[in-house]
Amino acid sequence: MEIRELRYFVAVAEELHFGKAAQRLGIAQPPLSRTITQLERRLGITLLERTSRKVTLTAAGAVLLAEAHAILSAVTAAERHTQQAATAHPSLVLAVKTGTAGELLTKLLDAYAAEPGAATVDLLLCEAHQHQQLLRDGHADVALLHLPFDSAAGLDTETLYTEGQVAILPASHPLADRSQLRMADITTLPTLPMARWPGPGGSYPQGPGAEVRNLAQLFQLIALGRTTVIIPESAAADLCRDLAAVPVPDAPPVTTVIAWPPHSHLRTVADLIRVATRLCHHDRPPRPLGLPTKHSDLMTKHPRPATACSRSG
Repeated sequence: MEIRELRYFVAVAEELHFGKAAQRLGIAQPPLSRTITQLERRLGITLLERTSRKVTLTAAGAVLLAEAHAILSAVTAAERHTQQAATAHPSLVLAVKTGTAGELLTKLLDAYAAEPGAATVDLLLCEAHQHQQLLRDGHADVALLHLPFDSAAGLDTETLYTEGQVAILPASHPLADRSQLRMADITTLPTLPMARWPGPGGSYPQGPGAEVRNLAQLFQLIALGRTTVIIPESAAADLCRDLAAVPVPDAPPVTTVIAWPPHSHLRTVADLIRVATRLCHHDRPPRPLGLPTKHSDLMTKHPRPATACSRSG
C-alpha cells in the first residue's frame, strides 16, 4: 500500500462521502474513486460498501482505518523528527493542557534550560484529550498528563507526583467557607451542576452542567454561578477573588505524569524526562533494597545517549 492510497482511504472513511472526501483532499472525485477501487482490488477485499444513497465502512475497512491512522501519524512524526535531527539548534515540543501544571511547568523549563546543550522548548497548549494524538502524529514530543482524567494508553510514562483535589466554588457560595467538603456535597448541588469536559471523541457527556474546554473558560462560568468542578490542587493555585477552593478529601487523587511515544529516540526528550523526574523526586525517600529500579533512576545514573526510554514498569 502507498501512503497516498492510505490518505485517500482515510478521507473517504471519515467523510463517508466521496464528493466531500475529494473536496477535503483538493482533488477531483474520479481519481479518488479509482484509487480506492485499486486498493480494494490489491487487497482482495471490500473496504467500503457503496450505494446510491450512502457509503459505509465494512469490518475490514474499520480495521484499515485504525491502522492507517497509526501509519500516517508515524509518517508525520518521522518527517518532523528527521528534520529536527538535521538542525544545528534542536528543539522539542511539550504539550500541556491549558491552565494546568503552572508551578511545575515553570520549574521544569527553568531547570532544563540550565542543562548543558538544552534544546529550545516550544509549548503547545492543548485542550482535554488532545495529548495522545499530538504525540502520535509528531506534533508534540512529550506531554504532561493528569491521570485518571487523561488517557496514557499506548504511551510510555514516568510518574512525577500525586495530589488531592479541591472544589472550585463562587466565593459567595454558602459552602465556600467550609474547611473541607465531600464528593456528595458537590455532585448533588442543584444550583451548581458539575461542569462537563469533552471525552476522547470530542463529544460531551450528557448532563446539566456547562460544557467547557479549558480552565479559563471554566473559572469564568463558576464565578458567574453557572457551574462548579473538582480539580487537582495545583490547578487552583492562581484563583481570582471571585472564586474559592475547598479541599475534597474523598475525591480520587490525581497523578501527574510525563508521557512520550514508546518509539521515541530523541536525546532531547530523554534529557527533559531526566530533568523532570529529578526535579520531582529529589526529596523522595530512598528505595528499599530489592525493589525494582524505575526508569527515571536508571536515566539519572546512566543516561542513554540515543534513546528516550524503555517502557516504564
